[in-house]
Amino acid sequence: MSKRSCSWTRGPTLHGHCVRLTVQDHGFRGLYRGLSSLLYGSIPKSAVRFGVFEFLSSYAKDSNGKLDSKKSLFCGLGAGVAEAIVVVCPMETIKVKFIHDQGSPSPKYRGFFHGVREIVQEQGLRGTYQGLTATVLKQGSNQAIRFFVMTSFRNWYLGDNPRREMNPFVTAVFGATAGAASVFGNTPLDVIKTRMQGLDAHKYKSTLDCAYQILKNEGPTAFYKGTVPRLGRVCLDVAIVFVIYEEVVKLLNKVWKTV
Repeated sequence: MSKRSCSWTRGPTLHGHCVRLTVQDHGFRGLYRGLSSLLYGSIPKSAVRFGVFEFLSSYAKDSNGKLDSKKSLFCGLGAGVAEAIVVVCPMETIKVKFIHDQGSPSPKYRGFFHGVREIVQEQGLRGTYQGLTATVLKQGSNQAIRFFVMTSFRNWYLGDNPRREMNPFVTAVFGATAGAASVFGNTPLDVIKTRMQGLDAHKYKSTLDCAYQILKNEGPTAFYKGTVPRLGRVCLDVAIVFVIYEEVVKLLNKVWKTV
C-alpha cells in the first residue's frame, strides 16, 4: 500500500488511517464529498420508498390490517425497485462521479448543477442512469431485507395487541438490526453498482461482466469491500429513518382520527 493510499478492506486500523489521510489531504470537508447530491436525493428517495411500500402493503394486509413478514418482503422489493428507477440510480451515478472526479488530479465539476449539466451534455440523460440493473437489484434486495426484518420484529413486539405503541428506542434498535442485515445481504451488489456508476464504468460491458471481472481480477473478498464503514453508516441511517417514519405515522393517525 502506498504512502498516500488507503483501503476499506483490512480492518478498523486502516479505516482510521484512511480517514486521517483524507482529512490531511482534503481537510475535514473531504469526508463530505458528494454530500450535495446525496442530500438532494434523500428526501425524494424516502418519499418514494415509503409511499410505494404503504401503497403495496395496503393491498397485502389481512382483514385485521396486519402485514405478515413474507408479504412485507415483496412490498419492500417493490418499494426498492421504484426508488431505484425514480431517484436512486441517477442520484447515485452523479454522487459517485463527483467523488471520483474530486479525487482526480484535475477535477472538472465545480458543483452539483454544473456537474449534472456536464454529465448530461457529454453522455445524455443516459449518463445519469449508469448501472441501472445493478441499482435495481441492490435497492430491491435492500428494501426487501429491511422491511422483512423490520416487520418481523414489529409483529413479534406487538404480539396480539396491534394498538400497542412502539417506543422510538425500540424502533431504532429494530431499524439498526434491519440495516445490518441489508448490509451483509447485499454489499456485493453495492460494490458492483458503484463500479458501474464510476468514471471507469466504460471498462465493463454489463453488470454481469462487471461482477465477472471483479471476481476474476480481485477475488471474492472484493465484493465485501467497505462492509465495515458501510455497516456503521447504514445502521444509523436506517434506525433514524424508521424512527422518523413510525413517529410521523403515529402523528398522522392521531390527526386523521380527530378530523
